[in-house]
Amino acid sequence: MDEEVKSKVIGVDISIERTTYAIVDIRGNILAEDSFVTSDYSDANEYVTALSERLYEMMEANGGYEKVRSIGISAPSVSSVTGCITNAANLQWKGEIPLAALVRDRMGMAVAVGNDAHVAALGEYTYGSAHGMKDFIIISLGVGVGSCFFSQGREHVGTGGFAGEFGHCCIVADGRECGCGNKGCLESYVGANGVVRTAKDLMLESDEPSLLRDIDKLTPRLIYECCEKGDALAIETFRQTGNKLGLGLANYASLINPQAIILTGGISHAGKYLLEPCRESFEKHVFPNMRGKVKIVVSRMDNRERDVLGAAALAWEVPEYSLFK
Repeated sequence: MDEEVKSKVIGVDISIERTTYAIVDIRGNILAEDSFVTSDYSDANEYVTALSERLYEMMEANGGYEKVRSIGISAPSVSSVTGCITNAANLQWKGEIPLAALVRDRMGMAVAVGNDAHVAALGEYTYGSAHGMKDFIIISLGVGVGSCFFSQGREHVGTGGFAGEFGHCCIVADGRECGCGNKGCLESYVGANGVVRTAKDLMLESDEPSLLRDIDKLTPRLIYECCEKGDALAIETFRQTGNKLGLGLANYASLINPQAIILTGGISHAGKYLLEPCRESFEKHVFPNMRGKVKIVVSRMDNRERDVLGAAALAWEVPEYSLFK
């Protein structure tokens, strides 16, 4: 009797706030999905144990372990080459975490891992705004700032798997201190904490009335809501953010010459307050032969769904393996 073809994979998205995991079929349909709080586990081994237990439970409730082919995992600061999370600036697990090996040993099946921005790009390429494109850049704008670019339909990961650390390109010489240990990184200006810091700096620099002054705990979303109410300091916050983002993107595009730049993540939802100054700065600074020829768009996919589907697409690529064959 021929061996049954396994028609399901698991996609896992590890973000700073939550871990989302799902069973996905060969057509990209999410058959079951759940999540838990990533930060509940300060020890990486305890985290992997909790994740593995949840994956087993989901598989048993949805056709059984033997129906699942492999697991794909998206995580910050992880290398697809080594399978390790290394010195993640925004995760509480420090040093080197052999994520792929840990999960493979617990689950007994093939595991592929990918940097979160790379997996987002794979999700957009397979199911989203980049479908049909061969040369494009994905930018992830959240607590961290990551990126991935595809060239002639192939993802570029680099020698060690860390290509695309856009957020850690220096945008201001000797500027703000970044979580990575360097100064002046783009992430320290256009990541979530950077946006909030810009708002606070603007409030300190003037005594202009602002709705921002009445908010105890500022977030990019609350700053955006103040923009919608016409608050000048809130609008200026995103103007400065968009200006620096556009400058960084112009440098990136001048090297890569993409068809499009696709923005994802929570900060990308700031709408015109971010996009208009970003596009203006981009066109001002990009190599002249590319002006007016590179689209900057916001992804239409739900971030969590895209990242889980991207992780699932990664799972299909890894050679099948099982401890139980």
